[in-house]
Amino acid sequence: MFDDEYAEAKILIVDDEPANVRLLERILQRDGFANIDSTNDPRQFLALYTSKRPDLLLLDLHMPGMDGFAVMEQLRGRIGMNDFVPIVVLTADITPQAKERALSAGAHDFLTKPVDPTEVLLRIRNHLQTRYFYQQLQSQNEVLERKVRDRTRDLEQAQIEILERLARAAQQMRLAPDEVYLLRRAAPLHDVGKIGTPDAILLKPGKLTDEEFEEIKKHTSIGAGILSGSRFAVLQHAEEVALYHHENWDATGYMGLEGEMIPVSARIVHAVDVLDALTHERPYKKAWPMEAALEEIQRKSEQFFDPDVVVAVMRLSEGSQLDVTAAPPPAEHFRAGGEAWKGREAIGA
Repeated sequence: MFDDEYAEAKILIVDDEPANVRLLERILQRDGFANIDSTNDPRQFLALYTSKRPDLLLLDLHMPGMDGFAVMEQLRGRIGMNDFVPIVVLTADITPQAKERALSAGAHDFLTKPVDPTEVLLRIRNHLQTRYFYQQLQSQNEVLERKVRDRTRDLEQAQIEILERLARAAQQMRLAPDEVYLLRRAAPLHDVGKIGTPDAILLKPGKLTDEEFEEIKKHTSIGAGILSGSRFAVLQHAEEVALYHHENWDATGYMGLEGEMIPVSARIVHAVDVLDALTHERPYKKAWPMEAALEEIQRKSEQFFDPDVVVAVMRLSEGSQLDVTAAPPPAEHFRAGGEAWKGREAIGA
């Protein structure tokens, strides 16, 4: 007998000879199958198939009135693209032409009459196993697609959050409205150069090696190169931000620019990008609570960040204008001693 999962399979038999149907039913029932339906009239097939939704079809090929080829033609378009229903043809016609035509019409297997009970059961078991594997794969694909949709939604929400914080920080810095407008639209492209960074580095759960860090640092120049040469102000602004958003106030950044040599747009993006990275989960860390992340930003004032930008960020935090995320996780989810983020959040990974 088969495993229970196969014994519960629904099988539909279509054969105009009652003796053939009874033989197949006995073979199946002795092996533990309980959900068996049959008909000697192929004209009843479609109604039976629609109501029973079988897992497997045993089909005679040559029948009066409507042969097996016509039955398979009725199935066209009725088996969904994401479904698989095995069709096993049983016939005394052993000619190559009949076999080729049956397989071309949609049959998945071809057995000759008189049937061998052992062979019938083995073929049925193999095809049911294939069907169940297919269904499991489809289920897994649906789960993965749902996860991708959820992740995409989360990323979109995170993008909205960082844009909102950028705009508010820029307004606190008293930038002109047109500068705020340009920054808000240019900032989402600041990490475009990461398309040139291997996923193995971007998604690495542990500390980067010196070589990996040098590789990821290239994303600023790659991004600027992608965005360069445009006549549009937004893309010109984006090129500037992409190139300089990892420059530190004390000249310890990627290119060694110091203080006000760093474009103000890049200074703002640098601070807000790190704040965003700290407060969101990454493959290599848990999300920090907003309060802890703000304390870290404040500690790095005049080292990594423009002190005026830090002041603007802190003013926003006092009015709860930065805390646009969901409820923060408990404090133990971040590592104390602010240096834990250096080298990962600092690069926006």
